[in-house]
Amino acid sequence: MPFEDTSAMKQKLEFVRLASAPGANVSALCRRFGIGRTVAHKLIARYRTEGEAGLLERSRQPLSSPRRSAWEVEAAALSVRAAHPAWGGRKIARVLARQGIGCPSPSTVTGILRRNGVELGALGGGAKPFIRFEHEAPNDLWQMDFKGHVPLRAGRLHPLTVLDDHSRFSIVLSACSDQTTETVKTRLITAFRRYGLPFRIATDNGPPWGDGGRNDFTLLGVWLIEIGIAIGHSRPYHPQTLGKEERFHRTLKAEALQGPPFENLAAAQRAFDRWRHIYNAERPHEAIDGAVPLDRYRSSPRDFRETQQPFDYAPGDHIRKIQQKGATSLFGRHFKICNAFAGRAVAFRATDKDGVFNVFFRHQKIQTIDLNLVER
Repeated sequence: MPFEDTSAMKQKLEFVRLASAPGANVSALCRRFGIGRTVAHKLIARYRTEGEAGLLERSRQPLSSPRRSAWEVEAAALSVRAAHPAWGGRKIARVLARQGIGCPSPSTVTGILRRNGVELGALGGGAKPFIRFEHEAPNDLWQMDFKGHVPLRAGRLHPLTVLDDHSRFSIVLSACSDQTTETVKTRLITAFRRYGLPFRIATDNGPPWGDGGRNDFTLLGVWLIEIGIAIGHSRPYHPQTLGKEERFHRTLKAEALQGPPFENLAAAQRAFDRWRHIYNAERPHEAIDGAVPLDRYRSSPRDFRETQQPFDYAPGDHIRKIQQKGATSLFGRHFKICNAFAGRAVAFRATDKDGVFNVFFRHQKIQTIDLNLVER
């Protein structure tokens, strides 16, 4: 089997869930997961008839159980809570229902926890949900950020997180040694090969995606535009613009970063991989009506291309190649564009106002220039 190591079951589950989605391109998913179509269709057929049990190598264990007695439901609720101390009554009730362990209400589960001396809300369980705006479809927008600096037993851990806005699906959860452009680019390429390209990625204004608000574009942003992704930045000092990422980071801290420091980056990544599967495929999400992110996520129809594609600007655009340090000129007037575009061609597109031009790099508007304010 092309699925490797102890994460094979998780990868199989992710594959069949994505392949079973309406309109899914199974051939594209086979390429991205590196499996043959015969194996793929065998897995899909088994999953449809047997559920997750059909993905096991030599097992036909049923996914659900018969009706449980009250004490069995109570024991199961306490077991789920012990495994996930940040979960409250709503999440645990959803998990028990999905597993076929009765259909207790959230209030019943909350009562079970309280009777057994479980403190609710200490790590986030039991909090009330709140509503945020979400994009209409998966891959319309990905939110991306680092979860600060986390100490290891020796050194520092920089968790890189990428979240799909619509589904809350965790695209990337990577244990990084730094926050450099090359580190982010390497992780994103891996994600693009697996899930395809989003239409847009939103980040904050810090490195490596911005320089603190003085300039919205860096070499990483330029590369994203070149491969066909629009980029956006949050308003300076307004982290709520990336609210779903902020909320994801709180959940990550409560459920995966508690306890003693990880031994090293490899240990951190193993823990992240285990928790990411739980988050995507098992943990009910109150903001999406108790579903799990994998219920709502669909892989992108836009394949990642290993080589840069040509781009043609519109007729009537004034094309200029940006020189070192961002220098360029238009109609005898000299000014600067962002340094990150040095060596690349940009288009000056006239607006309705005389002397005012919008500047585009490929599909992305990067600046507005008013020649009336520029000296010759």
